[in-house]
Amino acid sequence: SLPVSRRFVNFTYIRPEDIPEYNMLDGEAKAKIKAEHTSVEAFNADPQLIDRDAMWLEKKPALRTIFDAGLGQERQREFDEYKARCGEDLEAYATWCLCYELWGAPEDKPDNWIRTMTKESPEVIDLREKHADELEFYRWLEWAATQQLHLAQEAARTVGMKIGIMSDMAVGVHPLGSEVWWNPERFAKGATVGAPPDMFNQQGQNWSQPPLSPLALKNTGYLSYREMVRGMFDCAGAVRIDHILGLFRLWWIPAGEGPRGGAYVRYNYEAMLAVLTLEASRVNGMVIGEDLGTVPKYVSKVLADHGVLGTVVEWFARVDDSPTAGDPYAMPSTYRKYALASVTTHDLPPTAGYLQYEHVKLREQLHLLSEPVDAFMASAKAEQRAMLDVLVEGGWLNAEAAQDVPGHIEEIVEAMHAMLKDAPSLLLQAALVDGVGETRTQNQPGTSDQYPNWRIPLCDEHGKVVPTDEVFDSPRVMALSKIMNR
Repeated sequence: SLPVSRRFVNFTYIRPEDIPEYNMLDGEAKAKIKAEHTSVEAFNADPQLIDRDAMWLEKKPALRTIFDAGLGQERQREFDEYKARCGEDLEAYATWCLCYELWGAPEDKPDNWIRTMTKESPEVIDLREKHADELEFYRWLEWAATQQLHLAQEAARTVGMKIGIMSDMAVGVHPLGSEVWWNPERFAKGATVGAPPDMFNQQGQNWSQPPLSPLALKNTGYLSYREMVRGMFDCAGAVRIDHILGLFRLWWIPAGEGPRGGAYVRYNYEAMLAVLTLEASRVNGMVIGEDLGTVPKYVSKVLADHGVLGTVVEWFARVDDSPTAGDPYAMPSTYRKYALASVTTHDLPPTAGYLQYEHVKLREQLHLLSEPVDAFMASAKAEQRAMLDVLVEGGWLNAEAAQDVPGHIEEIVEAMHAMLKDAPSLLLQAALVDGVGETRTQNQPGTSDQYPNWRIPLCDEHGKVVPTDEVFDSPRVMALSKIMNR
C-alpha cells in the first residue's frame, strides 16, 4: 500500500460527473459514461473487497471521453498554469503512468523497464514524443483530481468545518514508484525503512521503502520536501505526518536483513520541522505528528515547542511509559494537550473488533506472532480487562456491561469515546468504522499481499456495506456523533 508518489493525488478517486467539461458533452457521450458507471455500480454492494482495478477499467474510458472534449480558453489557461507550477515532478508522475500503461507494471526484475531505463533513456524520450496526447491525459488527470480535492476542502470550510480535510503524509514511497525512478539520487541505496520489534508488532516491520537521503535533502535545501508539504496544504487544513519520528531518525534495514538487523539513522529534524511549520503558517494550517511506537521522550517536547500536535491512542495510553499488557490505563485527564487523541488507530481493528480479539485471530492467521498464540491471547485479555477497569472506575461504563463484553459491544465503544471527551487534547478523533460497528482490520502492519490492506469496504455490524451517502443515516453513527459533540 505504499504510494507511487507523495507529491500527487491518486487520480482514480476522480468523480467524472463533477468535472466541468462533463456538462458540455452531448447526450451520446453522457449516455456512454453513464453506462460505464452502471457496469460497475453493483461492486459497491460487495462487502468483501473494494475492487479498484475493475472500477478503473470503466472509469478511465469515461475520463478519456471528457478529456477528448477539450478545454475552453480560460480552463486551458488554468491547466497550463498548473503544469508550470508542478514542473518536473508532474512530468515524472505522468511519464511513469505512461510507461506503466504501455510497458506493463514495474517489477523488481533485471529486465523490467523500471530497472533498465531512466528518464534520460532514448526509449523513454521516444515514448513521450510518440504518445504526447496520452502523456497530456495523465497530466490532466492529476489536475482534475487536485481540483476536486481543492473544491472539497472549500466546501468543508464553507459549511463551517474549521479544519476541513486532514491530509495524510505517508512515511515513504514505493521503491518502484515514480519518485524513486525519476530521482534516484534523492534516496539511499541498499536499505529500506521499517521499525524495530515492539509490543504490538513482535517481529518488527519492514515497510520496503527506500529512505530519503539526508545528504540529498541538505544539498538541495529540502526542495522536494518543501514542495510536497506545500502541495498537501493546498487542499487541506491539516496534515498528519505518518511516523513523524522519521523527521528525527529512521530505522534503516540493510538489504538482506530482517527488521531486527536494522539501525537508526538520524535526520536534521530542525530543518524539516521548519519546512512543515512554515508551510502550515502560510495557510493557517495544523500539523499532527503520529508519534506512536518506539519514540524517544524528547520528540514529543520538540513537537510541542514547534506547535506540532502529537498523537494519543486510548489503547496505548498506559500509566507506565513502557507498558506491559496488565498495566493500568491512564486517565484521559493526563493526556497531552497538544495532541490528536483517539480511541483507536487505522493500524488496529475497529474497536468492536478489538474487543472481540480480531487482532489476535488475524495475527495468528498471518503468522505475525513471535510467541505462542495462547500467550498473546492472555496478554490481550489482560489488556481488555485493564481498559474495562478504567472505564468503570471513571464512571463511563457500568460494571454489569463490563462483565459481559460480547453483549455490550456498542455500549463499550461509546463509553471509550465518552472517556475520550474528558481529555484536554486540542483535537479528538472518532473513526467511521467505530460509528457503523465494523469489526475488520483496515490495515495490518507487517503485511503486503498477505492481507487486502485498504480494500475492506465499510460495513456495519451485520456485514452490510454502508455507502458514504448513507453513513450519517446510521443510528450508531448519530449516537457516537452526539457523544463527540457533547
